[in-house]
Amino acid sequence: MKKKQLILPFMAMCIALVMTAQHAQGANDNNGEVRITLLETSDVHGCFFPYDFITGKPRAGSIARLSTYVDSLRATLGDGLVLLDNGDILQGQPISYYYNYVDTTQQNIAAQVVNYLGYDAQAVGNHDVEPGHAVYDKWMGEVKCPVLGANIVNTATGSPYVKPYTILHKKGVKIAVLGMLTPAIPNWLAPRIYSGLRIDDIVESCKYWVKYIHDNENPDLVVGLFHSGLEGGIVTSSYCENEALAVARQVEGIDIIFFGHDHVKHNSVENGVLLLNSANNAMQVARADVTLHREGDCSWRLNMKKGSLVDYTSIKPDSQYMSHFKPQLDSVKSWVNQPIGTLESDLSSEDCFFGNSAFTDLILNLQLKLTRADVAFNAPLSAHAVLHKGTITVGDMFNLYRFENQLYVMKLTGEEIRKHLEMSYDLWVNTMTSPSDHLFNLSASNDNKGLWFANPTYNFDSAAGIDYVVDVSKPKGSKVKILRMSNGKPFDLHKTYKVALNSYRANGGGQLLTKGAGIAKDELESRVIYKSARDQRFYLMQEIKREGAIAPKPNNNWRFVPEQWVKPAAQRDRAILFGK
Repeated sequence: MKKKQLILPFMAMCIALVMTAQHAQGANDNNGEVRITLLETSDVHGCFFPYDFITGKPRAGSIARLSTYVDSLRATLGDGLVLLDNGDILQGQPISYYYNYVDTTQQNIAAQVVNYLGYDAQAVGNHDVEPGHAVYDKWMGEVKCPVLGANIVNTATGSPYVKPYTILHKKGVKIAVLGMLTPAIPNWLAPRIYSGLRIDDIVESCKYWVKYIHDNENPDLVVGLFHSGLEGGIVTSSYCENEALAVARQVEGIDIIFFGHDHVKHNSVENGVLLLNSANNAMQVARADVTLHREGDCSWRLNMKKGSLVDYTSIKPDSQYMSHFKPQLDSVKSWVNQPIGTLESDLSSEDCFFGNSAFTDLILNLQLKLTRADVAFNAPLSAHAVLHKGTITVGDMFNLYRFENQLYVMKLTGEEIRKHLEMSYDLWVNTMTSPSDHLFNLSASNDNKGLWFANPTYNFDSAAGIDYVVDVSKPKGSKVKILRMSNGKPFDLHKTYKVALNSYRANGGGQLLTKGAGIAKDELESRVIYKSARDQRFYLMQEIKREGAIAPKPNNNWRFVPEQWVKPAAQRDRAILFGK
């Protein structure tokens, strides 16, 4: 009897050990099947915490809430979970700026967050390149998971600058994850920022690397991690900005493509490839659930793949995550709350779309003052930004100016200035044929919440230093009439002027200088006569500190005409766009 009592526990222990080993190999799933779940975040843009450092208010989404969701999945899936990030993680909220440029001795917050959640791989986004080598090289060295980008080529060696792909082993399944970055980088960034790097076309790079992976790795599942949108964008003779759909159609051997960059939620299947985009600002996560069936002793056949987009904005933030990062939160809150000046009245970026506004003219006038240029260009970088009367803080400056662009001065002829503005307003406003038409060029919004601007508002440049009218009854290319310099001097289409603008625009961003003004892309650099050492926001902040109290007013140097059409149309469109 005693011997039997000893044998039974021993047998139970053996069974438990066998079951544990089978679970590790994925063989315990029904009928020799194994289930894997892959999650993708993309375009997080510094939204690591349920707190907006710009407004000082709680925010939806955030990686803090994702952490709760990931923990719940790991509790049930164990080794069957793959966690991926698709780039644009180094820019957005002030906390990103703080760790990129202010406190550069600590590990970058983006690396800290990725390491805390235990991501399996990280792709590179265009806004991750934007801070420059000193920032992104440091960040790449701090991230514990592989940083991927097969088409980011080191020009000195001809090899990828980071790992082209990584191999993950989950429940006995061999998963290859291939990284790609949009090749449109030169259209937005100065060459010195990506010095020593070349970004190749995604489709052509995928054709090589997918074949290489299949020939050399024999994977069970191939996943694309592409910081590139679905389709379209900037298209040249050598590359296309957004190529996820093109890869699905033209490249054999990929099972799933997680993509990003265009900030548009997406879930579809094309040519048998599952295409998923989680959009931006850590509001939802793209989820792919796959089932594989065992074939032989060492390979799997993909049976099923299903995509979904999971909104986790209602999930509670991970308390342990929040506790872990409390020192970082407190440091950045203290920094953004520093006062730099006072504002005598509220400013709203909504006013920028309807004519002269104190919001954008504050930026334009500071650009002119800082550079002593003749003309300045600026666009509203956020449609809903508000600066309230009273104390201006460091955080408010991120509302005033969203991106870390430098301040440039270029030489442009009067005709190039006019054509630059023509393209801007053609993107911005409709060609009205009657008072009942829309003033603005509108289309259905991506979030299905009604009409919105058909084109990105960060390409809606207006100008200071010149007086002009925009006749919305005129056809494309003929709307802008420049009347004079704002100082009363004549404006000459043949004369060369000094123009202040941000580095994004000066490098070809939005194609207003190339497609609009007609300047060859390779000629832009020779037109630049000044580049600021720091980002434009830094200088705006310094100038406001120097002035102390500011009371910005509209310049009243341009307007839409004919007024009898524009006024009622503007009222209708304002109600559609902003509910006012």
